[in-house]
Amino acid sequence: MQEPSLYTIKAVFILDNDGRRLLAKYYDDTIPSMKEQMFFEKNFNKTSRDESEIAFFGGMTIVYKNSIDLFLYVVGSSYENELMLMSVLTCLFESLNHMLRKNVEKCWLLENMDGAFLVLDEIVDGGVILESDPQQVIRKVNFRADDGGLTEQSVAQ
Repeated sequence: MQEPSLYTIKAVFILDNDGRRLLAKYYDDTIPSMKEQMFFEKNFNKTSRDESEIAFFGGMTIVYKNSIDLFLYVVGSSYENELMLMSVLTCLFESLNHMLRKNVEKCWLLENMDGAFLVLDEIVDGGVILESDPQQVIRKVNFRADDGGLTEQSVAQ
């Protein structure tokens, strides 16, 4: 049994229907190179046909969710609590759902990629879960987005 750790997330990635990477962040050296990461992600084309939301692969626990033409994945170690991983996945999905105005699909995600990375950074930092409440993430992301607007308004006045 491993010692408890705050570093619970190994990776978060979003793939399209064809299994191509749209967004990915790896937080440790379990899968160090880009080539190994791409190979690892290719193994998840099979999840589109699967009904379950939890998979075990290569000594890791993966929770996933699909939305229209996207698949969202959160990866943790084999001993990680699936409920914690699922709370991160749910927070990511709900935050993106709000940010993209209920259109969590490929074209909207590609147009708002900077916001998607910002949402992910508010939820997980270096593998540590910072937030699992979508409302708090949305509030923080909107606050940062409003900062730029206030500066522009001040200059215009």
